[in-house]
Amino acid sequence: MIEQGKMQLLEAVRKDRQGLYLNAKKSDDKNGVLLPRKQTPEGIGIGEEIEVFVYQAAEERLLATIKKPKLLLGELAVLKAVDVTIFGAFLDWGLEKDLLLPVKEQAGRVVKGGSYLVGLFINSRGRLCATMKIYDLLSTKSPYKENDRVHGAIYNINQDLGAFVAVDNKYHGLILNNELYGNYAIGDKVEVRVKKVRQDGKLELSFRQEAYHEIENDAQKILGRLKMDGGTMLLNDNSAPEQIKTELNMSKRAFKRAVGRLLLEGAIKTTDKGIELTWKD
Repeated sequence: MIEQGKMQLLEAVRKDRQGLYLNAKKSDDKNGVLLPRKQTPEGIGIGEEIEVFVYQAAEERLLATIKKPKLLLGELAVLKAVDVTIFGAFLDWGLEKDLLLPVKEQAGRVVKGGSYLVGLFINSRGRLCATMKIYDLLSTKSPYKENDRVHGAIYNINQDLGAFVAVDNKYHGLILNNELYGNYAIGDKVEVRVKKVRQDGKLELSFRQEAYHEIENDAQKILGRLKMDGGTMLLNDNSAPEQIKTELNMSKRAFKRAVGRLLLEGAIKTTDKGIELTWKD
């Protein structure tokens, strides 16, 4: 059986001026799929097998190529947009004809020259197309455990949940909103910590280190800010989480934890309006 979108071994069944016709081994069909003459290796004979990639050409017939594209059916890959039109973007996937990323399959803005993590699917017309909607293409069977450091790409951002990450371009990952600090966009590469491996195998991720490391880092950040601001800060336990995140780029929970550490060490004191250094360099 000939499968579009995959590398496969096919048998040479006949030749003509156009090229070599290939089909699945032991098939009686002599029509098969055409491997154009300019790509046919010299000396290959009828009955011999050759590895090819199969795709649908513009004239709605299947063609074979000996070139292996950068993306196969069932895989994910980062591809560069070489052109953007009203119909969609065209991506370089290593073949003569660029791969279409239809507008309805885009997640976020796509620009010429940008690189995007995409999967491959066959549309209703039987053509191979790219999609940025890759949630269902990701695996839950990652090798990672809690506190492992991993790399991935942000492929979607949900204002209510957080940033969806394709870890290693193949595994499900999510940075929840309360762990998302700074400004990020679709396509950004991230290095994060596995905060939790859920029962379904999906990974909850965090930009932050383990708590005992973060207390020290956050305490140093607060001390540095106090010194810059003359020894006082208008933030305390009653401050809104949004205000703390804006001012210090940390959660309220992390702020309270770090302030508690500094209070124990006698480095700061609390006031009605915020906190103050008890000593200055």
